[in-house]
Amino acid sequence: MATTADIRNGMCIDMDGQYYFVIEFLHVKPGKGAAFVRTKLRNVTTGRVIDRTFNAGIKLDEVRIERRPYQFLYKDDMGYNFMNTETYEQISIAGDVIEGVAFLKEGDHVEVQVHAESETILTAELPQNVVLEITYTEPGIKGDTATNTLKPATVETGAEIRVPLFINTGEKVKIDTRSGDYIERVRG
Repeated sequence: MATTADIRNGMCIDMDGQYYFVIEFLHVKPGKGAAFVRTKLRNVTTGRVIDRTFNAGIKLDEVRIERRPYQFLYKDDMGYNFMNTETYEQISIAGDVIEGVAFLKEGDHVEVQVHAESETILTAELPQNVVLEITYTEPGIKGDTATNTLKPATVETGAEIRVPLFINTGEKVKIDTRSGDYIERVRG
């Protein structure tokens, strides 16, 4: 059991049978009245962010989460198959648990968050940015670098993103896995 004094970013709590990660928190001590803690919590299963205020000193159910490194091997009808890079144990994870699954390719490393007591998988997170090759896009026209216009492009994982007009098929681009946004062209 933890109290509101123990709240920190990244902490996982059990509230009403749901698991939430603390994104932000602020201890408030008003001039009049009791102190309280204002928090922003992200639901582990749905990803929805809620605001919640706790009175100072109340008890919270802290959930012990372990972060484990896994490498993506392949996808089959059971789901996405991963191997623990430390123990070489293989597991299968459903696609809806993996954040940024559209940008996952064989050999990629992810961080899997596991409930320590029940060994259930809560989430699997790709790195914040990945480099992927463009497999198809309309060809760029000389001089298309002046505007900030975007065009559709398909990457090697099959996901469709929006890229600037000067990007062509066969080029590598850096992509934000959380939003699916183009960041920059990668040379070499």
